[in-house]
This record gives sequence, C-alpha cells and structure tokens, in this order.
Amino acid sequence: MRKSLGDWAAEELRFVVKAVVGEENFVDMTPNRSNNYCCGGGGGYLQTPYTEERHKYGEMKLNQILNTGAQYCIAPCHNCHSQIHDLSEHFEAGYHTVHLWTLIALSLGILGENERTYLGPELQEVNIPEWEK
Repeated sequence: MRKSLGDWAAEELRFVVKAVVGEENFVDMTPNRSNNYCCGGGGGYLQTPYTEERHKYGEMKLNQILNTGAQYCIAPCHNCHSQIHDLSEHFEAGYHTVHLWTLIALSLGILGENERTYLGPELQEVNIPEWEK
C-alpha cells in the first residue's frame, strides 16, 4: 500500500490516527507517507525460516521507530504488527506495538479487558466498557 496507493492513502490513515490518539500524541517517522520504510515482514516473510535475515532487514525500520522516541508504534497491518513487535522484543527496544483497530476500539470504549493484555500500563485502564466494570 505504501508505494502503490501513494500519499493520499497515507493521509487518510494519518487522519484516523490523529483523531484517535490526539494530534499532540502523534509522532511522525522520517521518512514518511509513501517514502516510509518497509518493516520487512510482509509478503509471507514472517512465515519463512529466515528469522535472522528478517531481523537484519528490519533493523532499518527498527531504527526509524527508535528515532521517533515514541512509546508506541501503530501498525494497521497484521504482518507489520507482528514484525515490528518481534523487532522490539528481539532487539529489546522497549516500545509497544499496537494495531490501529485496537486504538479505534479503545477510543470508542469497546475494547474488552482480554484485548488489552499487550497494551502498556498507561493504556490498560482507558475507556473500560461498562459491561467490564
């Protein structure tokens, strides 16, 4: 999607992320939009036995994430989420990886307790649905 759909698609996602987390909490990567770096986990690469190579390729994305100083990296794609999360764990980077849909559900107050297990402590108690209290 990064290259094929162009910057307009990236702008649509950026609008959603800023609406969900607040403009003041949005930290941009450099480069960004259609020039953003690939995470290195797509196209089935996550399912291959080439973990060492995947980690090596992913270091470019890891450094891009670390340069933001952000505590969370938002991933709209399952493959990206898995790769970016794995990079944080493998290199002990310390950031959290979160699906975009998780943040949308959290902002709407419909994210269940069992869906919060991988969030950082600062988000664990945000907008707990009434049926969970």
